Amino acid sequence: MTCACITLVAAMQTLAGEILPSVRSRTHHVPTERPEGVPSDAALEQAGARIGKVIVDPRNIFDTESEKENTALFRLANRLHVPTRISTVEDQLLFHTGELYDGRLLQESERILRGTRYLQDASIRPIAWHDGLVDVEVVTQDVWTLNPGISYGRKGGKNTTGFEIEDLNLLGTGSQISVGRQSGVDRTSTTLRYNDPQLFGSWWSFTGGYSDNSDGRTEQLVLDHPFYALDTRWAFGVAALRDDRIDSLYDLGEIRDQFGVRDRTASVYGGWSRGLRNGWTQRLTAGFTYSQHDFNPVIGTTGPTQTLPPDRTLAYPWIGYEWIQDGFEKARNRDQIEKTEDVLLGLSAHVQLGYSSPSFGADRSAVMFDAGLARGFEPGERQRLLVSSSVTGRNESGTFTDVVGSVSARYYLRQSERRLLFLSALTDVASHLDPDHQLLIGGDNGLRGYPLRYQAGTGRWLVTAEQRFFTNWYPFRLFNVGGAVFYDMGGAWGPNPGGTPAQGVLRDVGFGLRFGNSRSALGNVLHVDVAFPLDGDKSISRLQFLVETQRSF
Repeated sequence: MTCACITLVAAMQTLAGEILPSVRSRTHHVPTERPEGVPSDAALEQAGARIGKVIVDPRNIFDTESEKENTALFRLANRLHVPTRISTVEDQLLFHTGELYDGRLLQESERILRGTRYLQDASIRPIAWHDGLVDVEVVTQDVWTLNPGISYGRKGGKNTTGFEIEDLNLLGTGSQISVGRQSGVDRTSTTLRYNDPQLFGSWWSFTGGYSDNSDGRTEQLVLDHPFYALDTRWAFGVAALRDDRIDSLYDLGEIRDQFGVRDRTASVYGGWSRGLRNGWTQRLTAGFTYSQHDFNPVIGTTGPTQTLPPDRTLAYPWIGYEWIQDGFEKARNRDQIEKTEDVLLGLSAHVQLGYSSPSFGADRSAVMFDAGLARGFEPGERQRLLVSSSVTGRNESGTFTDVVGSVSARYYLRQSERRLLFLSALTDVASHLDPDHQLLIGGDNGLRGYPLRYQAGTGRWLVTAEQRFFTNWYPFRLFNVGGAVFYDMGGAWGPNPGGTPAQGVLRDVGFGLRFGNSRSALGNVLHVDVAFPLDGDKSISRLQFLVETQRSF
Protein backbone atom coordinates (compact mmCIF):
# COMPACT_ATOMS: atom_id res chain seq x y z
CA MET A 1 0.00 0.00 0.00
CA THR A 2 2.85 2.40 0.86
CA CYS A 3 4.55 1.79 -2.48
CA ALA A 4 1.29 2.37 -4.33
CA CYS A 5 0.79 5.72 -2.58
CA ILE A 6 4.36 6.84 -3.35
CA THR A 7 3.90 5.90 -6.98
CA LEU A 8 0.62 7.82 -7.12
CA VAL A 9 2.21 10.92 -5.57
CA ALA A 10 4.94 10.86 -8.21
CA ALA A 11 2.37 10.45 -10.98
CA MET A 12 0.27 13.35 -9.70
CA GLN A 13 3.35 15.59 -9.43
CA THR A 14 4.11 14.82 -13.06
CA LEU A 15 0.54 15.63 -14.06
CA ALA A 16 0.76 18.92 -12.16
CA GLY A 17 3.93 19.75 -14.05
CA GLU A 18 4.65 19.28 -17.71
CA ILE A 19 2.29 16.78 -19.31
CA LEU A 20 -0.65 17.60 -21.55
CA PRO A 21 0.71 20.97 -22.73
CA SER A 22 -1.73 21.08 -25.65
CA VAL A 23 -4.76 21.31 -23.39
CA ARG A 24 -3.36 23.32 -20.49
CA SER A 25 -4.86 26.72 -19.86
CA ARG A 26 -5.93 28.71 -16.88
CA THR A 27 -9.44 29.89 -16.36
CA HIS A 28 -10.20 33.26 -17.93
CA HIS A 29 -9.97 35.76 -15.08
CA VAL A 30 -11.54 39.16 -14.67
CA PRO A 31 -9.08 42.11 -14.54
CA THR A 32 -7.75 43.09 -11.11
CA GLU A 33 -4.90 45.57 -11.68
CA ARG A 34 -5.74 49.27 -11.60
CA PRO A 35 -4.57 51.34 -14.59
CA GLU A 36 -1.47 53.53 -14.37
CA GLY A 37 -2.11 57.01 -13.07
CA VAL A 38 -4.83 55.96 -10.61
CA PRO A 39 -3.62 56.65 -7.04
CA SER A 40 -3.73 54.12 -4.23
CA ASP A 41 -6.82 53.74 -2.06
CA ALA A 42 -5.11 55.56 0.79
CA ALA A 43 -4.23 58.51 -1.44
CA LEU A 44 -7.75 58.72 -2.90
CA GLU A 45 -9.33 58.59 0.54
CA GLN A 46 -6.96 61.23 1.90
CA ALA A 47 -7.78 63.50 -1.06
CA GLY A 48 -11.51 63.24 -0.27
CA ALA A 49 -12.30 61.66 -3.64
CA ARG A 50 -15.87 60.78 -4.49
CA ILE A 51 -17.30 58.00 -6.62
CA GLY A 52 -17.89 59.10 -10.22
CA LYS A 53 -19.20 56.67 -12.81
CA VAL A 54 -19.89 53.08 -11.77
CA ILE A 55 -19.47 50.92 -14.87
CA VAL A 56 -20.86 47.40 -14.53
CA ASP A 57 -19.62 44.81 -17.02
CA PRO A 58 -21.41 41.46 -16.51
CA ARG A 59 -19.60 38.98 -18.76
CA ASN A 60 -21.14 35.89 -20.26
CA ILE A 61 -19.96 32.35 -19.56
CA PHE A 62 -17.49 32.04 -22.42
CA ASP A 63 -15.18 34.68 -23.85
CA THR A 64 -15.91 34.22 -27.56
CA GLU A 65 -13.36 36.93 -28.40
CA SER A 66 -10.74 34.39 -27.40
CA GLU A 67 -9.81 31.94 -30.16
CA LYS A 68 -9.95 29.00 -27.77
CA GLU A 69 -13.53 29.75 -26.74
CA ASN A 70 -14.90 30.96 -30.06
CA THR A 71 -16.55 27.63 -30.91
CA ALA A 72 -20.05 26.80 -32.07
CA LEU A 73 -20.87 25.04 -28.78
CA PHE A 74 -19.69 27.92 -26.60
CA ARG A 75 -21.42 30.53 -28.75
CA LEU A 76 -24.65 28.50 -28.43
CA ALA A 77 -24.25 28.28 -24.65
CA ASN A 78 -23.82 32.06 -24.44
CA ARG A 79 -26.94 32.62 -26.55
CA LEU A 80 -29.02 30.23 -24.43
CA HIS A 81 -27.77 31.70 -21.17
CA VAL A 82 -29.49 34.81 -19.79
CA PRO A 83 -26.64 37.03 -18.49
CA THR A 84 -26.81 38.54 -15.04
CA ARG A 85 -28.57 41.88 -15.21
CA ILE A 86 -26.64 45.05 -14.51
CA SER A 87 -29.25 45.99 -11.90
CA THR A 88 -28.73 42.64 -10.13
CA VAL A 89 -25.05 43.48 -9.68
CA GLU A 90 -25.71 47.12 -8.77
CA ASP A 91 -28.14 46.10 -6.02
CA GLN A 92 -25.29 44.33 -4.21
CA LEU A 93 -22.76 47.16 -4.30
CA LEU A 94 -21.98 48.96 -1.05
CA PHE A 95 -21.03 52.22 -2.80
CA HIS A 96 -22.82 54.57 -5.19
CA THR A 97 -22.10 57.57 -7.38
CA GLY A 98 -21.47 60.74 -5.39
CA GLU A 99 -20.39 59.03 -2.18
CA LEU A 100 -16.94 59.36 -0.65
CA TYR A 101 -14.50 56.82 -2.04
CA ASP A 102 -13.67 53.98 0.39
CA GLY A 103 -11.47 51.19 -0.95
CA ARG A 104 -12.68 48.82 1.76
CA LEU A 105 -16.23 48.99 0.39
CA LEU A 106 -14.97 47.94 -3.05
CA GLN A 107 -13.27 44.90 -1.54
CA GLU A 108 -16.30 43.91 0.53
CA SER A 109 -18.60 44.33 -2.48
CA GLU A 110 -16.31 41.92 -4.35
CA ARG A 111 -16.74 39.37 -1.57
CA ILE A 112 -20.52 39.73 -1.63
CA LEU A 113 -20.63 39.17 -5.39
CA ARG A 114 -18.25 36.20 -5.23
CA GLY A 115 -20.46 34.72 -2.52
CA THR A 116 -23.29 34.20 -5.01
CA ARG A 117 -23.57 30.86 -6.80
CA TYR A 118 -24.24 32.41 -10.20
CA LEU A 119 -20.94 34.31 -10.50
CA GLN A 120 -17.61 32.59 -11.02
CA ASP A 121 -15.63 35.68 -10.07
CA ALA A 122 -15.92 39.41 -9.54
CA SER A 123 -13.46 42.28 -9.64
CA ILE A 124 -14.01 45.90 -8.63
CA ARG A 125 -11.30 48.49 -9.28
CA PRO A 126 -10.91 52.23 -9.82
CA ILE A 127 -10.09 52.90 -13.47
CA ALA A 128 -9.94 56.71 -13.72
CA TRP A 129 -9.22 59.69 -11.45
CA HIS A 130 -10.28 63.16 -12.57
CA ASP A 131 -11.78 66.34 -11.14
CA GLY A 132 -11.95 64.82 -7.64
CA LEU A 133 -13.96 61.86 -8.94
CA VAL A 134 -13.02 58.18 -9.17
CA ASP A 135 -14.64 56.08 -11.89
CA VAL A 136 -15.09 52.47 -10.79
CA GLU A 137 -15.37 49.36 -12.96
CA VAL A 138 -17.26 46.27 -11.78
CA VAL A 139 -16.55 43.14 -13.83
CA THR A 140 -18.35 39.86 -13.11
CA GLN A 141 -18.05 36.46 -14.75
CA ASP A 142 -21.21 34.39 -15.16
CA VAL A 143 -21.52 30.62 -14.91
CA TRP A 144 -24.12 28.25 -16.35
CA THR A 145 -27.03 28.17 -13.89
CA LEU A 146 -29.71 26.06 -15.63
CA ASN A 147 -29.62 22.44 -14.52
CA PRO A 148 -31.96 20.11 -16.38
CA GLY A 149 -30.59 16.69 -15.73
CA ILE A 150 -29.85 13.60 -13.72
CA SER A 151 -27.57 13.55 -10.69
CA TYR A 152 -25.68 10.68 -9.09
CA GLY A 153 -23.53 10.33 -6.02
CA ARG A 154 -21.99 7.58 -3.94
CA LYS A 155 -20.30 7.54 -0.54
CA GLY A 156 -20.18 5.16 2.38
CA GLY A 157 -21.42 2.37 0.11
CA LYS A 158 -24.74 4.16 -0.55
CA ASN A 159 -25.98 5.68 -3.82
CA THR A 160 -28.00 8.86 -4.26
CA THR A 161 -29.83 9.71 -7.48
CA GLY A 162 -32.04 12.51 -8.64
CA PHE A 163 -33.69 14.39 -11.45
CA GLU A 164 -33.98 18.13 -11.13
CA ILE A 165 -34.74 21.23 -13.11
CA GLU A 166 -33.34 24.31 -11.46
CA ASP A 167 -32.14 27.77 -12.37
CA LEU A 168 -29.89 29.57 -9.90
CA ASN A 169 -30.05 32.90 -11.75
CA LEU A 170 -33.60 33.15 -13.05
CA LEU A 171 -33.73 35.60 -15.96
CA GLY A 172 -30.49 37.15 -14.70
CA THR A 173 -32.07 38.36 -11.43
CA GLY A 174 -30.16 36.14 -9.00
CA SER A 175 -33.37 34.37 -7.95
CA GLN A 176 -33.34 30.60 -7.64
CA ILE A 177 -36.10 28.15 -8.53
CA SER A 178 -35.97 24.37 -8.59
CA VAL A 179 -38.26 21.38 -8.92
CA GLY A 180 -37.01 17.85 -8.78
CA ARG A 181 -37.02 14.39 -7.34
CA GLN A 182 -34.15 12.95 -5.30
CA SER A 183 -33.60 9.51 -3.85
CA GLY A 184 -31.19 9.66 -0.93
CA VAL A 185 -30.07 7.58 2.02
CA ASP A 186 -33.00 8.60 4.24
CA ARG A 187 -35.87 9.29 1.88
CA THR A 188 -37.15 9.97 -1.62
CA SER A 189 -38.38 13.53 -2.10
CA THR A 190 -40.19 15.61 -4.69
CA THR A 191 -39.31 19.23 -4.00
CA LEU A 192 -40.23 22.74 -5.09
CA ARG A 193 -38.11 25.63 -3.86
CA TYR A 194 -37.85 29.36 -4.59
CA ASN A 195 -35.33 31.82 -3.22
CA ASP A 196 -35.02 35.53 -3.98
CA PRO A 197 -31.92 36.94 -2.24
CA GLN A 198 -32.66 40.50 -3.42
CA LEU A 199 -36.40 40.89 -2.99
CA PHE A 200 -37.56 43.81 -5.19
CA GLY A 201 -33.93 44.89 -5.57
CA SER A 202 -33.43 45.27 -1.81
CA TRP A 203 -31.35 43.50 0.84
CA TRP A 204 -34.41 41.53 1.92
CA SER A 205 -34.46 37.86 0.98
CA PHE A 206 -37.36 35.42 0.67
CA THR A 207 -37.25 31.63 0.67
CA GLY A 208 -40.17 29.26 0.21
CA GLY A 209 -39.97 25.50 -0.09
CA TYR A 210 -42.21 22.46 -0.22
CA SER A 211 -41.17 18.83 -0.26
CA ASP A 212 -43.38 15.77 -0.64
CA ASN A 213 -41.33 12.95 0.86
CA SER A 214 -41.67 9.20 1.04
CA ASP A 215 -41.87 9.56 4.85
CA GLY A 216 -43.81 12.82 5.16
CA ARG A 217 -43.57 16.39 3.92
CA THR A 218 -41.68 19.61 4.60
CA GLU A 219 -42.84 23.23 4.30
CA GLN A 220 -40.63 26.26 4.88
CA LEU A 221 -40.97 30.05 4.70
CA VAL A 222 -38.22 32.58 5.50
CA LEU A 223 -38.21 36.38 5.20
CA ASP A 224 -34.91 37.92 6.22
CA HIS A 225 -32.97 41.18 6.18
CA PRO A 226 -29.54 40.02 7.38
CA PHE A 227 -26.44 41.87 8.45
CA TYR A 228 -25.30 41.77 4.84
CA ALA A 229 -22.11 43.80 5.35
CA LEU A 230 -19.71 44.67 8.16
CA ASP A 231 -21.19 48.18 8.42
CA THR A 232 -24.88 47.10 8.30
CA ARG A 233 -26.76 48.74 11.18
CA TRP A 234 -29.85 46.51 11.57
CA ALA A 235 -31.30 43.12 10.77
CA PHE A 236 -34.70 41.44 11.03
CA GLY A 237 -36.12 38.07 10.09
CA VAL A 238 -38.99 35.63 10.54
CA ALA A 239 -39.00 31.93 9.71
CA ALA A 240 -41.40 28.99 9.96
CA LEU A 241 -40.88 25.27 9.34
CA ARG A 242 -43.22 22.26 9.33
CA ASP A 243 -41.50 18.93 8.90
CA ASP A 244 -43.02 15.44 9.15
CA ARG A 245 -40.51 12.63 8.62
CA ILE A 246 -39.08 9.35 9.85
CA ASP A 247 -35.72 9.54 11.64
CA SER A 248 -33.36 6.63 12.18
CA LEU A 249 -30.77 5.65 14.74
CA TYR A 250 -27.68 3.88 13.35
CA ASP A 251 -25.22 1.21 14.39
CA LEU A 252 -22.31 0.06 12.20
CA GLY A 253 -23.90 1.81 9.23
CA GLU A 254 -27.23 -0.01 9.60
CA ILE A 255 -30.54 1.26 10.98
CA ARG A 256 -31.22 -0.07 14.48
CA ASP A 257 -34.37 1.91 15.30
CA GLN A 258 -36.83 4.28 13.64
CA PHE A 259 -39.54 6.70 14.80
CA GLY A 260 -41.79 9.33 13.30
CA VAL A 261 -41.03 13.01 13.95
CA ARG A 262 -43.43 15.93 13.79
CA ASP A 263 -41.48 19.22 13.91
CA ARG A 264 -43.04 22.67 14.20
CA THR A 265 -40.57 25.54 14.45
CA ALA A 266 -41.04 29.31 14.24
CA SER A 267 -38.73 32.19 15.05
CA VAL A 268 -38.46 35.95 14.84
CA TYR A 269 -35.43 38.11 15.52
CA GLY A 270 -34.10 41.64 15.27
CA GLY A 271 -30.59 43.01 15.42
CA TRP A 272 -28.75 46.31 15.89
CA SER A 273 -25.16 47.37 15.31
CA ARG A 274 -23.08 50.55 15.40
CA GLY A 275 -21.39 49.31 12.25
CA LEU A 276 -17.70 48.90 11.60
CA ARG A 277 -15.61 50.75 14.19
CA ASN A 278 -11.80 50.57 14.29
CA GLY A 279 -11.74 47.33 12.34
CA TRP A 280 -14.42 45.62 14.47
CA THR A 281 -18.13 44.98 14.05
CA GLN A 282 -20.29 44.28 17.09
CA ARG A 283 -23.92 43.21 16.80
CA LEU A 284 -26.69 42.84 19.35
CA THR A 285 -29.57 40.51 18.46
CA ALA A 286 -32.72 39.39 20.24
CA GLY A 287 -35.57 37.14 19.29
CA PHE A 288 -38.05 34.42 20.17
CA THR A 289 -38.02 30.77 19.10
CA TYR A 290 -40.71 28.09 19.38
CA SER A 291 -39.67 24.51 18.67
CA GLN A 292 -42.01 21.53 19.04
CA HIS A 293 -40.85 17.92 18.43
CA ASP A 294 -43.45 15.17 18.74
CA PHE A 295 -42.55 11.52 18.21
CA ASN A 296 -44.65 8.53 17.18
CA PRO A 297 -43.94 4.84 16.57
CA VAL A 298 -43.50 3.43 13.08
CA ILE A 299 -42.90 0.04 11.53
CA GLY A 300 -39.49 0.45 9.95
CA THR A 301 -36.70 -1.75 8.64
CA THR A 302 -36.08 -2.97 12.19
CA GLY A 303 -39.74 -3.64 12.96
CA PRO A 304 -41.84 -1.47 15.30
CA THR A 305 -40.12 1.39 17.11
CA GLN A 306 -38.18 -0.04 20.04
CA THR A 307 -37.64 3.11 22.12
CA LEU A 308 -39.77 6.18 21.50
CA PRO A 309 -38.14 9.50 22.47
CA PRO A 310 -40.29 11.70 24.73
CA ASP A 311 -41.97 14.69 23.13
CA ARG A 312 -40.13 17.98 23.52
CA THR A 313 -41.36 21.58 23.28
CA LEU A 314 -39.07 24.54 23.81
CA ALA A 315 -40.23 28.16 23.69
CA TYR A 316 -37.83 30.88 24.64
CA PRO A 317 -36.86 34.51 24.20
CA TRP A 318 -33.14 34.93 23.62
CA ILE A 319 -30.45 37.58 23.32
CA GLY A 320 -27.15 37.34 21.49
CA TYR A 321 -23.97 39.26 20.79
CA GLU A 322 -21.48 38.93 17.94
CA TRP A 323 -17.95 40.21 17.31
CA ILE A 324 -16.28 40.21 13.88
CA GLN A 325 -12.81 41.51 13.11
CA ASP A 326 -12.30 42.83 9.59
CA GLY A 327 -9.43 40.64 8.48
CA PHE A 328 -10.01 38.96 5.11
CA GLU A 329 -7.51 37.69 2.58
CA LYS A 330 -7.80 36.42 -0.97
CA ALA A 331 -6.54 32.91 -1.69
CA ARG A 332 -6.32 30.67 -4.73
CA ASN A 333 -5.84 26.92 -5.13
CA ARG A 334 -6.48 26.23 -1.47
CA ASP A 335 -10.01 24.84 -1.05
CA GLN A 336 -11.05 25.56 -4.65
CA ILE A 337 -9.39 25.06 -8.03
CA GLU A 338 -8.52 28.24 -10.00
CA LYS A 339 -11.11 30.28 -8.13
CA THR A 340 -10.74 33.30 -5.87
CA GLU A 341 -11.40 32.37 -2.25
CA ASP A 342 -12.24 34.89 0.48
CA VAL A 343 -10.90 33.74 3.86
CA LEU A 344 -11.59 35.42 7.20
CA LEU A 345 -8.40 35.45 9.30
CA GLY A 346 -9.76 37.91 11.84
CA LEU A 347 -11.46 36.90 15.04
CA SER A 348 -15.17 36.10 14.97
CA ALA A 349 -17.20 35.16 18.03
CA HIS A 350 -20.82 34.91 19.10
CA VAL A 351 -22.77 34.05 22.22
CA GLN A 352 -26.53 33.53 22.63
CA LEU A 353 -28.57 32.88 25.76
CA GLY A 354 -32.27 32.13 26.12
CA TYR A 355 -34.76 30.93 28.71
CA SER A 356 -37.44 28.37 27.90
CA SER A 357 -40.44 28.34 30.24
CA PRO A 358 -43.98 26.92 30.38
CA SER A 359 -45.09 30.56 30.57
CA PHE A 360 -44.11 30.86 26.88
CA GLY A 361 -45.68 27.54 25.82
CA ALA A 362 -42.80 25.15 26.57
CA ASP A 363 -43.14 21.83 28.38
CA ARG A 364 -40.08 22.51 30.55
CA SER A 365 -37.86 25.21 31.98
CA ALA A 366 -34.37 25.39 30.53
CA VAL A 367 -31.52 27.80 29.94
CA MET A 368 -30.54 27.68 26.24
CA PHE A 369 -27.01 28.52 25.16
CA ASP A 370 -25.03 28.73 21.93
CA ALA A 371 -21.50 30.11 21.58
CA GLY A 372 -18.69 29.97 19.05
CA LEU A 373 -15.21 31.33 18.38
CA ALA A 374 -13.03 31.26 15.22
CA ARG A 375 -9.65 32.75 14.33
CA GLY A 376 -7.10 32.53 11.56
CA PHE A 377 -3.32 32.60 11.97
CA GLU A 378 -0.29 33.02 9.72
CA PRO A 379 2.51 30.84 11.18
CA GLY A 380 4.62 31.63 8.11
CA GLU A 381 4.42 33.28 4.73
CA ARG A 382 3.21 30.08 3.06
CA GLN A 383 1.19 28.76 5.99
CA ARG A 384 -2.32 29.33 7.28
CA LEU A 385 -4.01 27.91 10.36
CA LEU A 386 -7.77 28.24 10.91
CA VAL A 387 -9.17 27.20 14.29
CA SER A 388 -12.73 27.22 15.57
CA SER A 389 -14.75 26.03 18.54
CA SER A 390 -18.43 25.98 19.48
CA VAL A 391 -20.81 24.71 22.14
CA THR A 392 -24.60 24.37 22.08
CA GLY A 393 -27.15 22.87 24.45
CA ARG A 394 -29.36 23.65 27.40
CA ASN A 395 -29.45 23.36 31.18
CA GLU A 396 -32.51 21.78 32.80
CA SER A 397 -32.70 21.94 36.58
CA GLY A 398 -28.94 22.00 36.95
CA THR A 399 -28.31 19.22 34.40
CA PHE A 400 -26.62 19.98 31.09
CA THR A 401 -28.70 18.35 28.35
CA ASP A 402 -28.16 17.81 24.62
CA VAL A 403 -24.81 19.55 24.83
CA VAL A 404 -22.34 19.28 21.95
CA GLY A 405 -18.95 20.96 22.10
CA SER A 406 -16.65 21.10 19.07
CA VAL A 407 -13.04 22.10 18.38
CA SER A 408 -11.42 21.99 14.94
CA ALA A 409 -8.24 23.13 13.22
CA ARG A 410 -7.28 23.31 9.54
CA TYR A 411 -3.68 23.82 8.43
CA TYR A 412 -2.49 24.72 4.92
CA LEU A 413 1.14 24.58 3.77
CA ARG A 414 1.80 26.06 0.34
CA GLN A 415 4.58 23.93 -1.16
CA SER A 416 4.44 25.49 -4.61
CA GLU A 417 1.95 27.24 -6.86
CA ARG A 418 0.28 23.90 -7.59
CA ARG A 419 1.01 21.75 -4.56
CA LEU A 420 -0.44 22.13 -1.07
CA LEU A 421 -0.38 20.02 2.09
CA PHE A 422 -3.65 20.08 4.04
CA LEU A 423 -3.98 18.82 7.61
CA SER A 424 -7.12 18.90 9.73
CA ALA A 425 -8.18 17.74 13.16
CA LEU A 426 -11.52 17.92 14.92
CA THR A 427 -13.21 16.55 17.99
CA ASP A 428 -16.81 16.70 19.20
CA VAL A 429 -17.98 15.85 22.72
CA ALA A 430 -21.61 15.33 23.74
CA SER A 431 -23.35 15.22 27.10
CA HIS A 432 -26.83 13.80 27.81
CA LEU A 433 -27.96 13.87 24.19
CA ASP A 434 -31.69 13.83 23.54
CA PRO A 435 -32.72 10.23 22.65
CA ASP A 436 -33.42 11.22 19.03
CA HIS A 437 -29.88 12.58 18.53
CA GLN A 438 -26.65 10.71 17.83
CA LEU A 439 -23.02 11.72 17.51
CA LEU A 440 -21.94 9.71 14.44
CA ILE A 441 -18.81 9.23 12.40
CA GLY A 442 -18.39 7.41 9.11
CA GLY A 443 -18.17 7.83 5.38
CA ASP A 444 -20.47 10.86 5.34
CA ASN A 445 -18.34 13.03 7.63
CA GLY A 446 -14.69 12.30 7.00
CA LEU A 447 -13.87 8.60 7.28
CA ARG A 448 -14.00 8.00 3.55
CA GLY A 449 -13.19 4.28 3.73
CA TYR A 450 -16.18 3.36 5.90
CA PRO A 451 -19.98 3.10 5.63
CA LEU A 452 -22.18 6.07 6.43
CA ARG A 453 -22.93 6.63 10.12
CA TYR A 454 -20.69 3.78 11.10
CA GLN A 455 -19.95 4.53 14.76
CA ALA A 456 -21.78 6.40 17.50
CA GLY A 457 -20.83 7.51 20.98
CA THR A 458 -20.54 10.48 23.32
CA GLY A 459 -17.47 11.74 21.47
CA ARG A 460 -15.79 11.52 18.11
CA TRP A 461 -12.49 12.62 16.59
CA LEU A 462 -11.00 12.79 13.13
CA VAL A 463 -7.55 13.59 11.75
CA THR A 464 -6.95 14.00 8.01
CA ALA A 465 -3.75 14.46 6.01
CA GLU A 466 -4.18 15.31 2.35
CA GLN A 467 -1.62 16.11 -0.31
CA ARG A 468 -3.35 18.29 -2.89
CA PHE A 469 -2.31 18.82 -6.50
CA PHE A 470 -3.68 21.60 -8.72
CA THR A 471 -2.95 20.90 -12.36
CA ASN A 472 -3.04 23.23 -15.36
CA TRP A 473 -5.19 20.72 -17.19
CA TYR A 474 -8.38 22.41 -18.41
CA PRO A 475 -10.22 19.80 -20.54
CA PHE A 476 -12.79 21.21 -22.95
CA ARG A 477 -12.27 24.55 -21.15
CA LEU A 478 -14.96 23.39 -18.72
CA PHE A 479 -13.21 21.73 -15.77
CA ASN A 480 -10.10 22.52 -13.76
CA VAL A 481 -8.54 19.25 -12.68
CA GLY A 482 -6.79 18.44 -9.44
CA GLY A 483 -5.94 15.39 -7.41
CA ALA A 484 -5.33 14.24 -3.87
CA VAL A 485 -3.74 11.46 -1.86
CA PHE A 486 -5.24 11.22 1.63
CA TYR A 487 -5.11 9.47 4.99
CA ASP A 488 -8.00 9.58 7.46
CA MET A 489 -7.93 8.42 11.08
CA GLY A 490 -10.67 8.76 13.63
CA GLY A 491 -13.29 7.08 15.74
CA ALA A 492 -15.90 7.41 18.45
CA TRP A 493 -15.75 6.86 22.19
CA GLY A 494 -18.21 6.57 25.05
CA PRO A 495 -21.39 4.51 25.38
CA ASN A 496 -23.63 3.94 22.38
CA PRO A 497 -27.09 3.24 23.86
CA GLY A 498 -28.56 0.15 22.27
CA GLY A 499 -25.66 -0.19 19.83
CA THR A 500 -22.25 -1.76 19.33
CA PRO A 501 -19.47 -0.27 21.48
CA ALA A 502 -16.88 1.83 19.67
CA GLN A 503 -14.28 -0.26 17.85
CA GLY A 504 -11.24 1.87 18.53
CA VAL A 505 -9.19 3.71 15.92
CA LEU A 506 -10.42 3.57 12.32
CA ARG A 507 -8.03 4.38 9.48
CA ASP A 508 -8.18 4.59 5.71
CA VAL A 509 -5.96 5.65 2.83
CA GLY A 510 -6.95 6.63 -0.67
CA PHE A 511 -6.57 8.83 -3.69
CA GLY A 512 -8.85 10.68 -6.03
CA LEU A 513 -9.45 13.29 -8.68
CA ARG A 514 -11.04 16.70 -8.23
CA PHE A 515 -12.94 18.53 -10.98
CA GLY A 516 -13.47 22.21 -10.36
CA ASN A 517 -16.69 23.23 -12.04
CA SER A 518 -15.52 26.60 -13.34
CA ARG A 519 -18.38 27.14 -15.80
CA SER A 520 -21.36 25.96 -13.78
CA ALA A 521 -23.10 26.89 -10.54
CA LEU A 522 -24.25 23.32 -10.02
CA GLY A 523 -21.36 22.33 -7.76
CA ASN A 524 -17.98 23.68 -6.77
CA VAL A 525 -15.80 20.57 -6.75
CA LEU A 526 -16.66 17.07 -7.95
CA HIS A 527 -14.85 14.38 -5.96
CA VAL A 528 -14.08 10.96 -7.43
CA ASP A 529 -12.26 8.96 -4.74
CA VAL A 530 -11.10 5.44 -4.05
CA ALA A 531 -10.59 4.68 -0.35
CA PHE A 532 -9.20 1.59 1.37
CA PRO A 533 -10.30 0.94 4.99
CA LEU A 534 -7.54 -0.43 7.23
CA ASP A 535 -9.72 -1.32 10.24
CA GLY A 536 -13.34 -2.10 11.09
CA ASP A 537 -15.38 -5.28 11.05
CA LYS A 538 -15.28 -7.92 8.33
CA SER A 539 -18.53 -6.79 6.74
CA ILE A 540 -16.87 -3.65 5.34
CA SER A 541 -15.87 -3.73 1.70
CA ARG A 542 -12.10 -3.48 1.31
CA LEU A 543 -12.56 -0.81 -1.35
CA GLN A 544 -14.91 2.16 -1.17
CA PHE A 545 -15.73 4.15 -4.31
CA LEU A 546 -17.03 7.68 -3.73
CA VAL A 547 -18.56 10.19 -6.13
CA GLU A 548 -19.93 13.40 -4.67
CA THR A 549 -20.05 17.15 -5.14
CA GLN A 550 -18.67 19.25 -2.31
CA ARG A 551 -18.17 22.95 -1.74
CA SER A 552 -14.43 22.53 -1.28
CA PHE A 553 -11.44 20.42 -2.34
